[in-house]
Amino acid sequence: MSTSEFSEAMLALTRRLRKQRPVHYLTPSQMQILGDVERSGGSSAPVDLAAMQGVRIQSLTSNLNALEAEGLVIRTPDTADRRRLLIVMTTEGTTLVAADRAQRDKWLADAMDEELTQLEREILHLSAPILWKLARRADSAGVIDLPARLVNHVDR
Repeated sequence: MSTSEFSEAMLALTRRLRKQRPVHYLTPSQMQILGDVERSGGSSAPVDLAAMQGVRIQSLTSNLNALEAEGLVIRTPDTADRRRLLIVMTTEGTTLVAADRAQRDKWLADAMDEELTQLEREILHLSAPILWKLARRADSAGVIDLPARLVNHVDR
């Protein structure tokens, strides 16, 4: 399997998992923010969230405001640096992320049980730490030379 085929397969599985999300009022970007805060231990600085998502802080503002208005996160001063605010997950936000994850996990477990052999399931379980290692790799790719008509649409 080529690198391109592997990449396409991962993207296809990611799209299938997104389709398994419970129906709710949040956008995919808002769910991504909640997931990033949850994976950060329940609180994260906006600058760190922006870095995780590869966007500017300003791009997060409307989504953070919406999540706060829904009672899913709160903004609180960082006890280590009072000038800095942290985005903290509320109980409601934690519950929503857990339900979202549980539904997708169930779909994946059922699909793996129905479609894969025991050996294939074991290989996938062994590959998770390897995939995390790649996902956490710092961006080292150079700037892509985009056509001028696309440059204004890149949010970095």
